Amino acid sequence: MTEQATSKPLSPEKSEWLKGKIRDIPDFPKPGIIFKDLTTLLKDKEAFSYVIEVFADNYSKLNPDYIAGIEARGFILGPAIANKLNLGFIPVRKPGKLPHKVVKESYQLEYGTDTLEVHEDCVNKGDRVVLIDDLLATGGTAAAAYSLLNRVGAEIVSIGFVVELEFLGGRKKMPGGVDVFSILQF
Repeated sequence: MTEQATSKPLSPEKSEWLKGKIRDIPDFPKPGIIFKDLTTLLKDKEAFSYVIEVFADNYSKLNPDYIAGIEARGFILGPAIANKLNLGFIPVRKPGKLPHKVVKESYQLEYGTDTLEVHEDCVNKGDRVVLIDDLLATGGTAAAAYSLLNRVGAEIVSIGFVVELEFLGGRKKMPGGVDVFSILQF
């Protein structure tokens, strides 16, 4: 069983404050979807700093070697968390963006397929990695990134998100035994 990252739950006031920093965009990217836009949280220096602190406090006790972030918003959060913890950062990218030899993982979306890539030498076997993205919805992207990093030898010690849309059941797609941490739940 993987060691669990445990964090104090946010106070109701902090939770509501952070949720108030997230803008809802109706009918994006398609009709019927309410998109949770975290750019409004990211531009607020106090909210952004608070989110990075929560992640860093949560993950410091897991002793990771790296923070990996999924393109694109995982590229904003991941390096900030890595810097706070004095760790390196591993980019998990869309196809054709990495210059060296890559390993690929394709996965199903609600409306098709997509692919993620990492450099084949991004970790040494057994390196402890925390995987970060902005939002957990249906879970396909995070599950693919987990599988990809696992294939190159990483030990994923936790997968973290700012927001989890619980009603979409993405947590169920995460591999058994891996810690899943979300700061806010809708």
